[in-house]
Amino acid sequence: MPQPLADLLRPKTFDDVIGNQRLIHILKSLIDQNQLTSMIFYGPTGVGKTTLAKIIASYYPLKHFTFNASTDNKKTLKDIINHAQNYDHTLLFIDEIHRMNRDIQDYLLPYVEKGIIIMIGLTTENPYIAVNPAVRSRVSIFKLTKPSTEDIEAYLKQLDLSSLKKDVTIDDKVYHKIAIAANHEVRSSINMLELIIKASNQTHIDVTEAMKYLPQAQITAFKTGDDYYDVLSAFHKSVRGSDVNASLYYLARLLEAGDLKSLVRRIKAIVYEDIGLANPMMGVKVHAACEIAESIGLPEARNALSAITIDMCISPKSNAAYLAITKASEDVASGKTYQVPSHLINNPTYDDAKAYLYAHDYPNHIVGQDYLPKQLQGKIYYEAQTHTKIEKAYAEQYEKIEKILKEKKTKS
Repeated sequence: MPQPLADLLRPKTFDDVIGNQRLIHILKSLIDQNQLTSMIFYGPTGVGKTTLAKIIASYYPLKHFTFNASTDNKKTLKDIINHAQNYDHTLLFIDEIHRMNRDIQDYLLPYVEKGIIIMIGLTTENPYIAVNPAVRSRVSIFKLTKPSTEDIEAYLKQLDLSSLKKDVTIDDKVYHKIAIAANHEVRSSINMLELIIKASNQTHIDVTEAMKYLPQAQITAFKTGDDYYDVLSAFHKSVRGSDVNASLYYLARLLEAGDLKSLVRRIKAIVYEDIGLANPMMGVKVHAACEIAESIGLPEARNALSAITIDMCISPKSNAAYLAITKASEDVASGKTYQVPSHLINNPTYDDAKAYLYAHDYPNHIVGQDYLPKQLQGKIYYEAQTHTKIEKAYAEQYEKIEKILKEKKTKS
C-alpha cells in the first residue's frame, strides 16, 4: 500500500513548515548560533507542535530524549539525566507538560537551570494557567496558531505531486476551494487533494470534476467555500439586528452546509455578545437548545436551532458585558498587569491577612477596601445600560453599590 501523501510530505525542515513564521525565524536563529534555550509550545491539536519538536530534534540526533508527563515516571527521567551527563547540553522534549507532577519538576528544574537540560515542553493547555510557575519562570513560551486559508492554498500550489504518478493539471480555483473546506487543517487539505487526483481519470481537474470525488461532508464545505463565513457573519448580524426572517434564511443556509459544530459555537457566542445582561436567562436556554441539537444531530437539530434563533431575535439586546470585558482586555494586552494588592493574595503575611476585610461581615456585602491594583484605582470598565427593565435594575443596583463604596472610601 502506497504511503499517504500527507505522511510523505510531513515537514522535515523549518522551511517546509506552514505558518508560525515568527517562531520559525527565532528557532532557526537560535539553532544556527547554538543558543537554543528551554521553551514551551502550546496550541490546539494539529497545529504543528510535534512537527516542530521533531525538526528541532533532527539537529541533535544523539542528544535528545522524549518524556511524556502523563505516562512516564521519575525513574525514566533519572535515566535521561544520567545520559545527559555525557553531553554539554541535552534536549528533553516533554509532552503534555501541564501534567508534570511536582516531584518530577523538583528533580528536573536544577538541571534546566544549569543548562545541562534544554527543555522543550508541548501542551494543548494554556501554560500561563496550567503549568506550574516554577516551570514557566525558566522557559520562553510560544503560542502556535493554525495556518491561514491563504497559507494552505499557497502550500498546495507548490506541492510535488510526482509520487502520485499521475500527470494532471489543476485549476487554481480547486486549490482555493480545498483550502477553505479544510478549515485550517493542512493534513485535511492534502488528503482532499490526493483523493481527487487519484480518483479522477481526467488530465485537467476543475472545480466541477473535483466535486465528483469528495465525501458528502466535504462536497458541502467545498460548495459553500468563501460564502460560508460570509453567511455565518450575516446570520450573526441578523440576530443582533432582531430580524427574525433574515436570521432564519441564513440559518437554513448554514444547516445546509452541515457544519453543526461551527453553527452551535456561533449561536453560543451571540447570546453573550449581543443579548447578555438584557436577558441573562437566554444563555441557559441557548445552552439547552444547543445541547439538544448536538445530541440528536441533523436534520432534526434544525428545529431546536430554529426555535432558539427566533427566541434570540425577539429578545432584548445588550452589549454592555461585551464592551466591559473588551476594555479590560485592552488594558491587560497593553501591559497593565500590575501587582495584586497584598491583602487579596491567597497566602498573605499576618499583617496583610489582618488588612483584608471579609465582605460577608458587612451590610450588603459591600466593603470600602481597594480591589484593583493601585495603578488602576477608579478605572471604569462596565458602563451600565438602561434599554430594558432588567438592565435598568442592574444599572440602579450598580449605581447604589458604587455610591456606598465611594462613601466608605471617603470616610476611611
